[in-house]
Amino acid sequence: MNNLEELIKQYCPKNVDYVKIGSLVHYEQPTQFIVQSTNYSNDYETPVLTPGQSFILGYTNETDGIYPASKNNPVIIFDDFTAAFKWVDFPFKVKSSAMKILTADESKTTLRYIYHLMGYINYSSDEHKRLWISYYSLFDIPLPPLEVQIEIVRILDSFTALTAELTAELTAELTARKKQYEFYRDKLLSFDNLTPEERERLGVKWMTIGSFSECVVGATPKTTNPTYWIDGSIPWMSSGEINNRIIYGTEKKITQEAYDSCSTKIVPENTVVVALAGQGKTRGKVAITRIPLCTNQSLCSIIVNETVYPNYLRHYLDSKYQRLREISSGDGTRGGLNLVMIKGFEVPVPSIEEQVKIASILDIFEKLMDSIDEGLPAEIAARQKQYEYYRDKLLSFAT
Repeated sequence: MNNLEELIKQYCPKNVDYVKIGSLVHYEQPTQFIVQSTNYSNDYETPVLTPGQSFILGYTNETDGIYPASKNNPVIIFDDFTAAFKWVDFPFKVKSSAMKILTADESKTTLRYIYHLMGYINYSSDEHKRLWISYYSLFDIPLPPLEVQIEIVRILDSFTALTAELTAELTAELTARKKQYEFYRDKLLSFDNLTPEERERLGVKWMTIGSFSECVVGATPKTTNPTYWIDGSIPWMSSGEINNRIIYGTEKKITQEAYDSCSTKIVPENTVVVALAGQGKTRGKVAITRIPLCTNQSLCSIIVNETVYPNYLRHYLDSKYQRLREISSGDGTRGGLNLVMIKGFEVPVPSIEEQVKIASILDIFEKLMDSIDEGLPAEIAARQKQYEYYRDKLLSFAT
């Protein structure tokens, strides 16, 4: 920071000029780089960029019309309808013309300085209109001498590099712990190759879920009736919340009137819940409740009897995620599970003591995994706030 203060004192001791961002940045329509085929595959090389949060839509094997971005020739991709933007330093094609390719007038500024300034502007829009020409290019931005710009970029890039390094380390650790959990889960829950003696010692019996539990499907009260949802006190679990794996609370609560209006049912704590349907990878996922709650119609609640330890069942069904998806993808299923499938699903049931032992071991590995999984977003968010603090401070020049 001392070096920056010296540069400011030397090159712009009194003030900094403000200019229109459009006078520093050139834009290009991506029309000639639009992908022709929708045959995307991760085995192909060239990314296909799309406006919005997803950014990379897929990968194409097309070899014509590729924008030659690189580490030495980067660009900024600007979403012309939302004002979202990305730094791109690799060759690409685009899905549509709803974006602009931005480069900088290097005689006056650097593209990386513009990139940090665009984050400082922090503008977004939900108006469906072209933003760059009509609005964004008219923003006034500070333009100190290049020497000062370069030092600001160096400082801010050091923060982004630290964040990226930390993210990579924590993500790698999370991946390793997930693999460790899955290894021991699959090893401890593999009963297929037991000898008769081992089967007898462990007391293993193959039982259908319906033989040791009550299975309940929930329901959704009318979402158009505010009296069903405002000031509700009954926890109501949606399909997306299955990804939390252990349910200590729900995002929404319904009123007693709402509960009485539909066929959902309150299930006790330590109920195993399976997603019957859902977007993307949701179907077949498993969670366990730690509070009494009711669910929507896309979730099946499995209330076990004393034969089965609930957390053992959760871990076992978690290990059979792919199998659950397979049986729900056959003819006539419409890509969903149902009560008949769940009740008929076979589970190896050892003695209750063995179930508790297995579940306890897997709980330890799961907690190790969760400690990173929960800490990763928080740590990244903290680093991002640190970066934003210094970015805003460094780019707040007096007029």
